[in-house]
Amino acid sequence: MSNDSPQVTAARIEAERARARVMQSAHRLQERLSPRTLARGAWEGAKDKGADLAENAVDVVRSRPLSATSVVAAIGLYLAREPLKDLADKMIDGMSSKDRANTRRKKPPEQTETEE
Repeated sequence: MSNDSPQVTAARIEAERARARVMQSAHRLQERLSPRTLARGAWEGAKDKGADLAENAVDVVRSRPLSATSVVAAIGLYLAREPLKDLADKMIDGMSSKDRANTRRKKPPEQTETEE
């Protein structure tokens, strides 16, 4: 250094310390905002939230098993509505074809001209 006064030297030392603190803060901030750290935090948060939801669902099912069974059954019927509709249509078509076959076999005897 040159012939600086003690005050200038102290100011330069303090400036260097402040610069080091700023750089350290910038490095910490960069680490916190890195994609890897953000993704890890999001994953941990999602896992925690999922675990909480599952725990709450188990508690609800334990406290109201009949209601939970009804809800699951309703959801199952909703999801299976198309296959159930197709099955019902096939059953109705099968029944109506049997009715048609039975009516063909059991035709009433034709009336003759003499009976009229």
